[in-house]
Amino acid sequence: MEPLISLMLRQTSRLYHPGDELTGEYQIDAVDPQEIVAVEISVLWYTEGKGDEDLAVHYFQRRVPADAEEGDLRRLHQFSTVLPNSPLSYAGQIVKIHWCARVRVFFRGGKDLFFEQPFLIAARSAQAVLST
Repeated sequence: MEPLISLMLRQTSRLYHPGDELTGEYQIDAVDPQEIVAVEISVLWYTEGKGDEDLAVHYFQRRVPADAEEGDLRRLHQFSTVLPNSPLSYAGQIVKIHWCARVRVFFRGGKDLFFEQPFLIAARSAQAVLST
């Protein structure tokens, strides 16, 4: 059975604005805690489209068993970060800018799995809903 990674953002609308606080939590299930070497949570943006694809990490936290109660990285863990002014989410014809929160789990033997939760960052004055 594959390990399960759960990632929840607290704001249900998935639409954020520059300066908003992004808060969430993650949990790992269906795996022995001794099999997990590390867990990383990141908030990042990446581009998709023509030309070189870019990626930048806005928030990053890596946890190892020594950082967790009883060494169990599977337990519910919360995170929070204030979102930057740019780049804003963008869904153009040539290029798209995507934002997401990503949990990545590293296992003994070198295997890793990740799960992403996408969200949008739009200017407060933007009234139109951005499509992804």
